[in-house]
Amino acid sequence: MVFAGLVVHPFAGAGDLMRRYRDATAALPDEATAWMVLRKAPPLPFLPPDVHGKEVVVMPVICAGDDEAAARKALEPVLSLGTPVGEHIGLMPYAAWQAAFDPLLVPGARNYWKSQNFTGLEDGLIDLLVEEAARLPSDQCEIFVGLLGAAANRVPADATAYPHRDALFVMNVHARWNTSPEDSACIQWARGVSDRTARYATGGVYVNFVTDDEQRVQAAYGPNYERLRALKAKYDPDNLFCVNQNIAPGG
Repeated sequence: MVFAGLVVHPFAGAGDLMRRYRDATAALPDEATAWMVLRKAPPLPFLPPDVHGKEVVVMPVICAGDDEAAARKALEPVLSLGTPVGEHIGLMPYAAWQAAFDPLLVPGARNYWKSQNFTGLEDGLIDLLVEEAARLPSDQCEIFVGLLGAAANRVPADATAYPHRDALFVMNVHARWNTSPEDSACIQWARGVSDRTARYATGGVYVNFVTDDEQRVQAAYGPNYERLRALKAKYDPDNLFCVNQNIAPGG
């Protein structure tokens, strides 16, 4: 069981809210986390109708464990940010929380992602994200900022394939739309957000957020890339397993 759900804030004052979020997350214990999603509000039943289709700041929160009082206390630094327009939080099975966003991601839509890692959320970066979220090219597009850190960042960079143990936040620019005439606008928007925020980023990226047209496999594995190439040469010299963000055999 986990204590999880959504807190939805108005878009007005989004920059100030994100700055307070940045500072508040430092007080969260390992078992709790909160993300920020800049998007247009879907017609969720706990939101007032006049918010539907308008830009909002959605904060997904989660705390492990089935003690609701303890979870609320752990999440208090982020639950006390601002005055939300709606929220829906409670105890649920972890698997239910994993599936909570599935109704927004039904098959058939067109998708294009761009991503960056950050060691912090600088004021200039926050201003850029809010500016770009104010001109979403479709109702399904979003920018989410995920909090990393805690136990994941206490693992040595060379202990696993994933090396980005210094990244405290990950941004995923998720462009999503329904028809081919929208392709150009949505793809160019996602690329533009990524390009504009790159100066604040580490240069690393999470491999699951890399799209097919990007050449960022080496950035995904950083200093571990050559070791992975050597392993590939040993166990898969013919590159049979290549339908992925591929590491070619090397040595």
